[in-house]
Amino acid sequence: MSRILEPVEPRQVALWGQHTVALRHTLATRELFSDDSIASLIDTVDPAHMKIETMPDGGYDVRAWSSCDRGDLTGHQVLDAVRRGRIWIELKALEEVDDRFAEVLDGLYAELAAAVGLRTFKRKLNLLISSPGARVFYHFDVPGQSLVQLRGRKRIWLYPPSAPFLHPENIENTVRSVATEGLEYHGWFDEYAEVHDMEPGDLLHWALNGPHRVANHDTLSVSLTTEHWTPEVRRSFAMNYGNGLLRTVGHWRPRSRSTTGPAFWAKVAMTAAWRASGMQHNQRYRWVPGHRIDLDAPNCVRPIVQPPATRTSE
Repeated sequence: MSRILEPVEPRQVALWGQHTVALRHTLATRELFSDDSIASLIDTVDPAHMKIETMPDGGYDVRAWSSCDRGDLTGHQVLDAVRRGRIWIELKALEEVDDRFAEVLDGLYAELAAAVGLRTFKRKLNLLISSPGARVFYHFDVPGQSLVQLRGRKRIWLYPPSAPFLHPENIENTVRSVATEGLEYHGWFDEYAEVHDMEPGDLLHWALNGPHRVANHDTLSVSLTTEHWTPEVRRSFAMNYGNGLLRTVGHWRPRSRSTTGPAFWAKVAMTAAWRASGMQHNQRYRWVPGHRIDLDAPNCVRPIVQPPATRTSE
């Protein structure tokens, strides 16, 4: 496979992992990301690997972000709805279902390991397809992440991963799967944001857990996101999980966010015991579709009318 990354500069090596780094890549022209290829993936991928969402034209209320059901539409019909509507699709962990994506993922991380010394033990590659003008609301991600732009243009705002932009409780609840990555957003946050306009061939990496939001320009957008875990990311996960248990189960306000020392290792043990107990599964946040794709509806989605509750005699 031909090289994915263009040459990496020494200053980008020094910045990697702690600050935002903008690189260039060669994936944008590959047939793998054409309409026919994407439509085929939508037709064949297991629904467990596909997430479809919609959002209103205005505002930043994370509660307005709604999960969608595709119905019986073909992949090309779904793409038509994305092109005409307000729809965001994520095809998740494609390295697990298609060897071509596994090759891209392995190749990219092999080059990152050689260029910046990045060593990972778990990685994922997700494909994003989203409408002109679509937005991703203010949120953060748990693992290390990069955004790889393939088609279309989008703007991304990156914010500091600390209060008031991101609170410890936000991370704790998300790693424990009792809340989503969505965060409360205020317009004045933008005064402290880095703003990047991304075009095909751009790759952007930012600091762990960095809050961000995204707005597409006036064309359909196709992007990749990568997720990776390192020993440092795993330690952060365990610390936040343990602190979340202390805060919500033990009713104790955690005083330390250290990822070393006896207190940290006690949190690691507590996290492992809690997850092994099955309580993690019992408290998971669950998505329920609120809309269905409809090519004749405004923004190509219509609300799903839930049936009224019925009472049964005993």
